[in-house]
Amino acid sequence: MLGRHCAAAAIGALMLVGGTAKAELGGSWPAEGELDRTAGVSIAFPSSSPFTPADAADAPPVEGTGRLFLPEGATAATPVPAVVLLHGAGGVREAREITYARQYAAMGAAALVVDAFAARRERGATGFVDRLLNITESMLVADAYAALRWLAARDDIDADRIALVGFSYGGMASLYAAHAQMAEAFAPGGGRFAAHVAYYAPCIARFERRDTTGAPILMMMGGADEITDPERCAQTAADLRAGGSEVETRTFPGAVHQWDGGFGRWRARYNLAACRLTVDSDGTVSDGRTYLPMTGPLSRKIILALCVDDGGYLIGRDEAVRARSNAEVGRFLARVLAPQKQG
Repeated sequence: MLGRHCAAAAIGALMLVGGTAKAELGGSWPAEGELDRTAGVSIAFPSSSPFTPADAADAPPVEGTGRLFLPEGATAATPVPAVVLLHGAGGVREAREITYARQYAAMGAAALVVDAFAARRERGATGFVDRLLNITESMLVADAYAALRWLAARDDIDADRIALVGFSYGGMASLYAAHAQMAEAFAPGGGRFAAHVAYYAPCIARFERRDTTGAPILMMMGGADEITDPERCAQTAADLRAGGSEVETRTFPGAVHQWDGGFGRWRARYNLAACRLTVDSDGTVSDGRTYLPMTGPLSRKIILALCVDDGGYLIGRDEAVRARSNAEVGRFLARVLAPQKQG
């Protein structure tokens, strides 16, 4: 019988659902203009707001929010794989997270778009900088694992085939969530992602504990992206491999940040590439150069002020690169989310 790896070819083919051809993850992605324009279903789930991993046990509760996109044919008799999507620092975007969610649903996978910023409006983080200071990567990881629990409790979702996909800020959170200490802190009762995907994630944090959950990881970067330091990202990949995960890296020559967004080229103001954070084994986060602990918005502001470059970085959509990254993600997820069969 087909195992996980052999099943990749099968899942990449076209299958008939209700008499119509339906694309699968490993095949051609549906064109944006051909997608059902559904807005998805608004959902809520219990989560928390830890400033750092060290705060996980005592973090204040919050109601996580998101939008669920279900494929046709998702039932208890035929549960489907799923992806949890984590947005970037600009928040949920129609051109990116929502479009991807619709594409995943069209290809037979449920998609849950998490909105970590909407869930924490009471923090007054309405502007770009305020959001980065008040809503941390740890909060996105908390939402990710909370979303995983919510999905896994549904009988129309295959709990063993749920992947975490993040973009930029959310990509950082996706990589953080692959570390065993993060999973232990935010999902102590169990429940792990089957795979992690990071789109153009700044590689600014290094974990004292290298061990991972063991889930495979795909890291994708632009060759001309000024916010992803190639050496630091290579180090991150090496750490994750040493920790027990299979890690694939893909660099697209000439691509700048957010090649799959909705904008032409423009220059964002703040560049975090020079920042260095350390996550200790007890979950404490500190500046990798000054050793100043990050305990709240004020210390976070000081740490980032010391390393942020206001020369910025380029952002710009590139259709050719988006097509290539779609193919890479589809191939990767088709393999790692393929159902395992006994016999």
